[in-house]
Amino acid sequence: MTTYLLVHGAWHSGRSWERVVPLLEATGHRVFAPSLTGYGDKVHLAGPKVGLDTHVDDVVRLITEENLDDVVLVGHSYAGLVISSAANRIPRRIAHLVYLDAMVPEDGESAVDVQPMTRRLIELAEQSESGWRVPPMPEQPAPFGLFGVTDPADIAWLRGMLSDQPVRCLRQPVRLDNPDVNAIPRTHIHNVGPRPAGVTRRPVPPVQPNGTAARVWELPTGHDCMITMPAELSQLLLKLA
Repeated sequence: MTTYLLVHGAWHSGRSWERVVPLLEATGHRVFAPSLTGYGDKVHLAGPKVGLDTHVDDVVRLITEENLDDVVLVGHSYAGLVISSAANRIPRRIAHLVYLDAMVPEDGESAVDVQPMTRRLIELAEQSESGWRVPPMPEQPAPFGLFGVTDPADIAWLRGMLSDQPVRCLRQPVRLDNPDVNAIPRTHIHNVGPRPAGVTRRPVPPVQPNGTAARVWELPTGHDCMITMPAELSQLLLKLA
């Protein structure tokens, strides 16, 4: 039995994995898909002091309190930063890191460094009444849709789970100063459907930090593949069991 911990991206919640969790559990695996502080059932905890470190604490606390080991830690989008810092804190509990269409940082980088378009989102948020709320990206005409989701029913479902992202999440830097984190195998899953202008993806280095060849898989869909291609995503994740 493998333990999967699925970490949602910015603006989303743990509900975004609802189509993936039962597919992994049906094959006998243990799956956690929590909502991070400020989202889903924890939306009431959102505030200007919530940052990347808050979300790293969420993941590390769950792993330690549940006494989880050999975890396949999956981070979607912004959560690439979260899983990186979490693995840096408790590397011996992590069996595999999966970057799902995710930000892949270097030590000391923030979301602004990895995805420069976030700088403009921060500027707009700081000029708003709240000063810290970054609203979800708006729906765009096909083929982009809402985070790559184009089916009207799916868009309505997705929109119902979205909430604002605190600026601090996008500004706090990742810490990757524990050499043990480099030994953790990594897999990158790229969603290669249409991408809105300004959204970039860094090339994956051909060699992983542990010295092995990089593993990159692709799904022919938009950003939120857990909604648009849950079965195909689950099959890829099961290869890591």
